[in-house]
Amino acid sequence: MTDRLQLADHLFRHEAGRMVSSLVRVLGLRQLALAEDAVQDALLRALETWRFGALPQNPAAWLMRCARNRALDLVRRQGVSARVERELSEAAGSAEPASADLAERSRAVPDDELRLMFSCCAPELPPASQVAVILKYLCGFSVHEIAQAFLSTAVAVEKQLYRARAVLEQGGGSLYDVADPSQVRERLPSVHEAVYLLFSEGFHGGHPRHAVREDLCGEALRLAALLAQLPATAGPETQALLALLCFHAARLDARVAEDGSLLLLAEQDRSRWDRELLAAGLRRLDASAEGERVSAWHLEAAIAAEHAAAPAFEQTDWRRIHRLYDLLLAVRPSPVVALNRAIAVGMADGPEAGLRALAEIDGRDRLGRHPFLDAAVAEFEVRAGRPARAAESLRAALRVARNPAEVELLRRKLVACGER
Repeated sequence: MTDRLQLADHLFRHEAGRMVSSLVRVLGLRQLALAEDAVQDALLRALETWRFGALPQNPAAWLMRCARNRALDLVRRQGVSARVERELSEAAGSAEPASADLAERSRAVPDDELRLMFSCCAPELPPASQVAVILKYLCGFSVHEIAQAFLSTAVAVEKQLYRARAVLEQGGGSLYDVADPSQVRERLPSVHEAVYLLFSEGFHGGHPRHAVREDLCGEALRLAALLAQLPATAGPETQALLALLCFHAARLDARVAEDGSLLLLAEQDRSRWDRELLAAGLRRLDASAEGERVSAWHLEAAIAAEHAAAPAFEQTDWRRIHRLYDLLLAVRPSPVVALNRAIAVGMADGPEAGLRALAEIDGRDRLGRHPFLDAAVAEFEVRAGRPARAAESLRAALRVARNPAEVELLRRKLVACGER
């Protein structure tokens, strides 16, 4: 039974965005809440039906049909237009768009989820709200996961989503045409941010059971690669973002040991890094140099390239990484960037310098919901020869660890400090 529940959870997280996109393509953005309700109802039905009964031959298609049928029920109750009801009825047994008009509009960007991402980036919404809407309704993030990504609170995110949805539902309700180059630049930064956060949640997110989720990373890579192929979106910043994701994705297999435990960068077997992805990252980074502007994605990709270029952890050029983080902090000031910069400072100039840099982080209190700050403090205390202080920081990190893999990693470090 556990395997079936895990399958339902996996499919829902992997397919939720596409399912909502497919429904909203017919319903319009005014019915965003209805589409989400239908998809959630489909998951609940799957959990009830699959628990003891036979699994469908194609579980993903089963979920989509179930969501469309549920949306049709809701549409009929609410008295939505006859056109919407007709198209949903025609689509209920099919995985393809029912309307010829919808198919024609999709040719410019042959991906419903990507088109809906741009549609959610209405100019009336602040950029953070645009990203939050994408993560919630298209990427299947929980409110808690969005709050973690934003270093915010669940209450604040709930309010943000409520206001954003009201704006979208009061608008025209039509899907944005990504092929229009005159407006796409205005919306592209929020789409970039959402794709990055989708990858980040898969790479080192806070899921209570899974420290690494390759399906989320793969979907983010797919969307970034598609952006890099489309004339309206294939600019230098998109190339830099794709380069960054390629560099990180190359390390996925090496991040988890055979027993399921997390491996830090210093512990990873670099022979397990994917050479094809590393080469693709370098090609994309070269392609990103065509523009005149150096964006945050360029700098993050350059940092990732430095890690990829080092034959061993001990040969990492931490001084160059420190300089790149100085530039990144100026372009994108945030506590997370400041934390990573402080780590680079400590690796380049010694543990005491690293501890000073950690203590000087602006907005340090916002990092308290994650284990990374205390874990970094512990690392530098160990390097400075103070294991007792390191153990104290590790115990603090354990109190906010987000999944068993993080707990095991921190406990392993505690044992190294002499704790039992």
